[in-house]
Amino acid sequence: MPGERSPSNVVLIGMPGSGKSTVGVLLAKRLGLGFIDTDLLIQQQAGRTLQDIVDGQGYQALRRIEEQVLLGLDVRCQVISTGGSAVYSEPAMQHLKADAVVVFLDIPLEVVLERIGDYSARGISRRPDQSLEDLFTERFELYSRSADAVINCVGRDHEEVCEAVVAALARAREAY
Repeated sequence: MPGERSPSNVVLIGMPGSGKSTVGVLLAKRLGLGFIDTDLLIQQQAGRTLQDIVDGQGYQALRRIEEQVLLGLDVRCQVISTGGSAVYSEPAMQHLKADAVVVFLDIPLEVVLERIGDYSARGISRRPDQSLEDLFTERFELYSRSADAVINCVGRDHEEVCEAVVAALARAREAY
């Protein structure tokens, strides 16, 4: 696709606890871009926390609101930290990918458990009968399929993950 402009946005996907928000802020500063945390947009639009949405209306309501928020994003030159369940919406992911490099921050299940601790208060979109292990397996496939670049975050602090993302973006941009 020579002649096409390269994507202006960077979209971070991954499990809760993968560092999307923290790395996103570092990345935005490093690249001179804006920063958007879609979990915060969802809470702002809904007027309540993610966990309140899940508790009151169920996980599917959270996914519907998330899809609406993602489809409504019309931004350029932003680092976008998505909620862990963004990849459940194919239309939303296609919308984001139209002007973004999608980067999967990959951490193993043990690190997810270690970082998020009591996930019952995290507003995680999962079926009531679904274990975190099952959710992890289900989402890993979706993250892998959606990603333009995968960053192995094991043994790296947030600064090192940010550097790895910058390097991956440089490689992705060369492909355009």
